[in-house]
Amino acid sequence: MAARPTRRADYTTVPRMTAPDATPDALTDSLTATRTAYDAAADTYAQLFRDSLREAPLDRAMLAAFAEAVRGAGPDARVADLGCGPGHVTAHLAGLGLVPRGFDVSPAMIGLARAAHPELRFDVGSMAGLDLPDATLSGVLSRWSVIHTPPAELPPVLAEFARVLAPGGQLLLGFWASESPGHRTQVFDHAVAPAYRWCPDHLSALLREAGLTETARMIREPQPTDRRQFRQVHLLAHRADVTA
Repeated sequence: MAARPTRRADYTTVPRMTAPDATPDALTDSLTATRTAYDAAADTYAQLFRDSLREAPLDRAMLAAFAEAVRGAGPDARVADLGCGPGHVTAHLAGLGLVPRGFDVSPAMIGLARAAHPELRFDVGSMAGLDLPDATLSGVLSRWSVIHTPPAELPPVLAEFARVLAPGGQLLLGFWASESPGHRTQVFDHAVAPAYRWCPDHLSALLREAGLTETARMIREPQPTDRRQFRQVHLLAHRADVTA
């Protein structure tokens, strides 16, 4: 199927409003460490992962389901790809008919994304404090980007996701699962920056506290060729409709 024409959106028509519960200062240390590490690894990362979706049919299926849910929620298909890296997944979202904007804490990653996909918009930004107005997006994608957020600091990040989503807006979250429900979080040795695995039920509960309701989840068992023998989780959620 041919990719749909790429559209760019104006995200600056409404002033940004500050979320009272956001605590970006608490994330300074982890953000700085993550930014420094990914800046150093940007070129290698881009070479390793720019074609990663080609051999990931289940990932593509969840992205397609996310895109269909976004389009079904209304005519505005603006989405944010948080932790976009070199922009390959952002470009995939554009091919699915969405209007994506990529954000990453690493300036080096954003430079690579802009060079590879000049038709799309990419900005340096933190998930803890997005330069976006309230309720302005129909979708938020966060694939393996929350894994670098320390557990105590994740709730304000999820609240930021909810803040920028319009009622009915969709969230697709990707992460690695902990060993068992008894392990809410587990630290693991990530090649780039400190990282955490999450119990899917626990993370779903944190989403509910942020005003986001789980719609579906897909759990992929590790394959023999996977570098990490962890279960992969794709969790689809939505922001509840707000009625007067």
